[in-house]
Amino acid sequence: MKPVKATLTKGLDVGARLIVADNSGAKIAQVLSVKLGKAVKRRRAGSGVGDVVSVSIKQGNQTVKKKVMLAVVIRQKKAYRRKDGTRIKFEDNACVVLKSDEGDPKGTVVKGPVAREVIERFPKIGKISSIVV
Repeated sequence: MKPVKATLTKGLDVGARLIVADNSGAKIAQVLSVKLGKAVKRRRAGSGVGDVVSVSIKQGNQTVKKKVMLAVVIRQKKAYRRKDGTRIKFEDNACVVLKSDEGDPKGTVVKGPVAREVIERFPKIGKISSIVV
């Protein structure tokens, strides 16, 4: 996994609830921690689009409910700026659950749009997504 660029606005704090946008069986997840995140000492790390986060599954099938898994944030409500000057924001906060640290998604289909920054970092998520913004 490549590290995240620091210029991206971090729109999600620890404890944020995310919609799971794949067909892995999970519906809603809560952010527990940020993997490879940068933060000031004694301050909780924020996460944004393209970050790998550790999540606890709050709603979903009985097989995945109450489990701690890794996920990638694919959408955030907070607007962030791209290199060309455009600002991007989505209607909801969403993630895709991962099988392993290599970035393999657990599901086979992603519902809704996916940010381009995620596809650059995780090409396997780009293969199963329908819309890339």
